Amino acid sequence: MSAQELVKLCTRKKRTIASCESLTAGLFSAEIASVSGASKALKGGIVTYFTEIKEKVVGVDTEVISKYGVVSKECADQMAQKTRELLESDYCVSFTGNAGPDTMEEKPAGLVYCSIASKKGVKNFKLFLDHKSRNEVRKEAVEIMIQNLIQEITKE
Repeated sequence: MSAQELVKLCTRKKRTIASCESLTAGLFSAEIASVSGASKALKGGIVTYFTEIKEKVVGVDTEVISKYGVVSKECADQMAQKTRELLESDYCVSFTGNAGPDTMEEKPAGLVYCSIASKKGVKNFKLFLDHKSRNEVRKEAVEIMIQNLIQEITKE
């Protein structure tokens, strides 16, 4: 499954998508935008590499970050939900995690949390992509979430 399939599916079903990306730093949006016709599906994306951007721009609760960290299900859920509302999209996918090479927040390299928010709620995905380089972790997370987003939209 590919970005091209996702764009075709969204166009056919008249659904829009958005992203909130920390770990992937815009890689998901770039992948979708590389497809001709992406402007019919992709509303936009927010890159939140710094914690303060997650809080000040997206509106992730400071308490969530202090309690669970930015590499957490809770942070990924709020990133997806709040960005979906902010960009008024049908679906929003978020990416946060530790691409490595060192531990972060006492969490190992390769640990990734992603969420998909829709009107129905938020679905979370925990990925452990160890034994990969930073960019392989980022690329694989995007590929996996494109597949998961296709499945979610197909199910509706």
